[in-house]
Amino acid sequence: MEKRPYAIVEWNDVESDAKGWLCAYNFVNHYCGGGTRMHPTVTKEEVVRLATTMGYKYKASESKTTGGCKGGIAYDYKAPDAKDVLRRYLIAMAPYIKAGVSIGGDLGVDYGDVLGILDELGIGLPATKEMKTDPRIIKCIEEHDKLCDMTYDGFKMYDMITGYGCAAGLDEAWKMKSGREGAAVVLQGFGCVGASMAINLDQMGYKVVGIADANCLVVCQDGLDVKKLVETRKAKGELDQSAFEPHYQVLKNSEWLDVDCDILVPAALEDVIHKDNAHKVKASLIVEAANIPVTAEADEILAKRNVDICVDFVTNLGGIRIYDVAVFGLVPCVPEAIVDDTVSLIRKNTRLVFEKAAAEKKTTRQVARELFVPDTFDTPDI
Repeated sequence: MEKRPYAIVEWNDVESDAKGWLCAYNFVNHYCGGGTRMHPTVTKEEVVRLATTMGYKYKASESKTTGGCKGGIAYDYKAPDAKDVLRRYLIAMAPYIKAGVSIGGDLGVDYGDVLGILDELGIGLPATKEMKTDPRIIKCIEEHDKLCDMTYDGFKMYDMITGYGCAAGLDEAWKMKSGREGAAVVLQGFGCVGASMAINLDQMGYKVVGIADANCLVVCQDGLDVKKLVETRKAKGELDQSAFEPHYQVLKNSEWLDVDCDILVPAALEDVIHKDNAHKVKASLIVEAANIPVTAEADEILAKRNVDICVDFVTNLGGIRIYDVAVFGLVPCVPEAIVDDTVSLIRKNTRLVFEKAAAEKKTTRQVARELFVPDTFDTPDI
């Protein structure tokens, strides 16, 4: 039986209609970590599911130091006062952050904004009392802060690491399926994860034939010019339609499941593949670059259709792995070393899950949840 979350906190903004939640699923060494998302559709139930997923994700990332948590704010991240709302949310959550709840960025929330606000509040990078007095970790935190400004392939480290990790998981799974070279990929979402993943897939020889953002779906069966689309990308992951080639098709973003492809990548919102549209999936592989993008009902439909899934907490753990290895000094704070570490771990776990699923005739999600179930439930740092 799955454990219930350790704590759930609700917040109501006094200066807007924003509402938010913080869920700490489990503490490991009195510490837990996870991102904070901002979107008008965020709910308490979603935040709890995401926090639970983070518990599994930290286990899959082989963390011995951190459990899972998640923050969520029901508000429009494009609103002029969105950063002010984020600041008031972080002020409200400050007692929990000081007790070992380390929340960062996610959909609609920039990690740099979170760190900047926490610095302004005198909190700094969230850490336990033990971490704050350990000379080695203090030095590692300083190195981590420098790492945040370092780049790899033109992306800041935190902007690329999850996308490149997802691309590695996709590539490993596709090879295990003996998939054809130059496979066609459709991405739903073009934020940091989707954009960096597209670049890395292009480097590996995959053909990105469709990208959906908040405004449209652009399609080209001969392959999109990924580099140009990334270079011209607008803020908050929006495509610049003026940069499209004349022969590109521009469709409604809701039509992303209608595009012929080998591999489908939901890289934005939760529950986008569900019981009412799972039958439309044309791909033989789904890669969960977003958290919880496939519902339980859709899982059953897809399993019957022999559609394999790279599970979210195995595939998109790059953002937490980079934090863990940098802050706790497990890998040198050098971009190449960080990327190699993350990619190697995700490839290893992907092979393990797919091999075990095939041997036991189970779905990859069933196997992943058995392999990486959280087993440590400590208390906050008080």
